[in-house]
Amino acid sequence: MWRRAADAPHSRLALALGTAVGVCLSAGLAAVASPETQPPRRPAGAPARAVEVVERSIQELQEEMRAGRATSRDITAAYLARIAAYDKQGPALNAMIALNPRALDEADALDRERRERGPRGPLHGIPVVIKDNYETADLPTTGGTVALAGFSTGRDAFQVKKLRDAGAVILGKTNLHELAAGIITISSLGGQTRNPYDPARTPGGSSGGTAAAVAASFAVGGMASDTCGSIRIPAANNNLFGLRGTLGLSSRTGIIPLSHTQDVGGPLARTVADLALLLDATVGEDPADATTAASRGRLPKGFAGSLDGGALKGARIGVLRNFFGTSLEDEEVSGIVRRAVEQMKAQGAEIVEITIPGLDEVVGGSSLINLEFKADLMHYLAQFPNAPVKSLQEILDRGAFHASLETTFKLRNAAVADPEEIRKVQGRRALAASLVTAALDEHRIEALAYPTLRRRPVVVEEPQRGTNCQLSASTGFPAMAMPAGFTTDGVPIGFELLGPAWSDARLVALAYAYEQATRPRRPSPTTPPLVNGQAPGPVAFTAAAEGAPSAPLVARFEFDPVSGRLSFELPAGTVWASIHRAAPGPDGPVLHRLVDPAAVSIRGGIVLPAYQRAWLQEGTLRVVLRTAQGTATLRLAPPAR
Repeated sequence: MWRRAADAPHSRLALALGTAVGVCLSAGLAAVASPETQPPRRPAGAPARAVEVVERSIQELQEEMRAGRATSRDITAAYLARIAAYDKQGPALNAMIALNPRALDEADALDRERRERGPRGPLHGIPVVIKDNYETADLPTTGGTVALAGFSTGRDAFQVKKLRDAGAVILGKTNLHELAAGIITISSLGGQTRNPYDPARTPGGSSGGTAAAVAASFAVGGMASDTCGSIRIPAANNNLFGLRGTLGLSSRTGIIPLSHTQDVGGPLARTVADLALLLDATVGEDPADATTAASRGRLPKGFAGSLDGGALKGARIGVLRNFFGTSLEDEEVSGIVRRAVEQMKAQGAEIVEITIPGLDEVVGGSSLINLEFKADLMHYLAQFPNAPVKSLQEILDRGAFHASLETTFKLRNAAVADPEEIRKVQGRRALAASLVTAALDEHRIEALAYPTLRRRPVVVEEPQRGTNCQLSASTGFPAMAMPAGFTTDGVPIGFELLGPAWSDARLVALAYAYEQATRPRRPSPTTPPLVNGQAPGPVAFTAAAEGAPSAPLVARFEFDPVSGRLSFELPAGTVWASIHRAAPGPDGPVLHRLVDPAAVSIRGGIVLPAYQRAWLQEGTLRVVLRTAQGTATLRLAPPAR
């Protein structure tokens, strides 16, 4: 069906998609490789045609290219236009730390190859982004620290090379929590990345730049890494899917280390099908990473082929009560996750509530990051004579780090990797694995469900509490993060399914069945589709009062979907006006006042938070207006673009 790579034109890559993926996916992918349906030739470097990429899947973009409606250049240009509109402007997500100046040239070359020889596979011509702790031969690899600004290793990380071999276009590098040492994504080189669902909040970390970019449709998907939650927390905070695979599923070669015992690399995506295709392109044995030898004979024939819409039927899922918070601040997230688990039950899963005695205490002392980071970083940098620094101590001495990392870096630099202490921690890790294994066996369950974070994502510059990141990191068992739902103010919440070692494909299948049944993905409200290659401008509309007491009352509004600013001009004689959300029965409480009683003005403007912008577009916001003649209600309904 597909050519494996340009240097192996006669080999084939079997993509045995399961029946649950359906005729649509398998037939669509097969059609891409059909030579008689190849698109007409377009000159390399020709101006890009407009193509909509928001929330588009790999399959959908391949169909656009197969049918000749778009080229890789068109798609790449469309993503670059979205980055230009929203990364440093508009919501200013600050997800990207570097762009690939040759991205369009690479897309042209892949278009030419498609015409002449056919596509290599499902990623041919598909743009992706790479976390900036992965080495890239043609772009600096900085880990987000100013200490490594401009540093280039001159080589690709193992997984990056596999993506290039599969025909992916590397759009650029994404910001991360500096040297992957935190979970809110702030760095001295890249600054603070923001959450596209609420730019006042963090995207999680350390792979927050990749997650924000994928959630905002800056690319189809992207590469991340997870030492303690750095794939799963950003997935949860950005309404995405992400797998922390079994240790050894994917190579870490070419990823700046945080802890060689716990580090794992892998993709983030908006859909499980996209995640599966990215996994298929990047997993596998690497002689340079000894952990991957364990994958021999244990890899599925294809993650895409394991997708099964009926996978939840008969599955036994354990709700891990230990990992649900008990404080008032945890209640909202717990409720959202439990409702998501109930949706799995509705699809035929058997749900078992369990507690694993002693697990919390064992997991709490099982991290090796503090003991390994200093030596791992020094060993990594020693490979490169051109490295601008050689140690964490040198970074500290130069002050070449973000101020928020000072305590963490000093603590880890002072840590002594005492063999006896490491032995004790390794013992706790082994005990955690045995406790989980025993619980799975005793209750005959195949996965544990629990919140990724017990609390909602914090506003920027606040510490994030409530992470459940360590269980997968300590046991080495795979954990699949997926969307659970949204808070009342529109912030994404995620949960995990953790299974035994090498159950990765099964977890992906369970996630796919959940996704197909619930459709939990919701586009980011702060990064709408572009209009003629630009962020959409304000739209004007009017609202007439429903049941006005006498003469018709009409208010004028203008809404900017990017900034969220709602400007208004109310009818003359207005003495009070407020915005409410429509609800069954009486409208909900006051969300915004539009008139200050102490200084009545019928003109003004407010900024709607991201979740209220969605309500506005849905037509569920109302203005309650009071004049000398009485009270009236106006329904706010900006026209659809």
